Amino acid sequence: MSVRHALLAFLSEGPKYGLQLRQEFEKSTGDVWPLNVGQVYTTLQRLERDELIESDDRGEEAGPQKVFRITEAGRKELDTWLNTPPDTIEPPRDELVIKVLAALHVPGVSVHDVIQVHRRYLVELMQQWTRLKEDEAESDMPFALVVDAELFRLDSVVRWLDTAEGRLKRAVLEAPSAKPGPIIRRRLVARR
Repeated sequence: MSVRHALLAFLSEGPKYGLQLRQEFEKSTGDVWPLNVGQVYTTLQRLERDELIESDDRGEEAGPQKVFRITEAGRKELDTWLNTPPDTIEPPRDELVIKVLAALHVPGVSVHDVIQVHRRYLVELMQQWTRLKEDEAESDMPFALVVDAELFRLDSVVRWLDTAEGRLKRAVLEAPSAKPGPIIRRRLVARR
């Protein structure tokens, strides 16, 4: 999540203090992503430097009660961010994907076992998130949305593990004398 843009979103509702912005950020994310107060003020300083917000800078007398407001440039920045799809042209470097790919090359390591360990862990996480959703999410919309997003993300990772395992099994069956690693590598290179 872009803290910078989240703070701009909260400021679009009207002027606010730094600590107020921190509380609103945490509440809006269902208290799942705590925000360091130092990060809030550092981000606010950068937003002010970039002229996306302004403050009632009264020097020392303002103290921590400095009020921030979004500028017209800040509103344009926020609108652009909200309406620009994320850059997903390149696949992100996912640690789990790298682990599975690396396991193909480690002598004596079963890729199947690596996949199973991670699948079990992810299913347990999904169960924990589901219990949280049942217990708390009904009355807290931001938390419910965060839980739903996490459940969908975890489900997609489990489905990827299932697909990877199936692909690896088929690769071994198609060429029983070859290792799965080179077969898969040739197919990836051929698609580029």
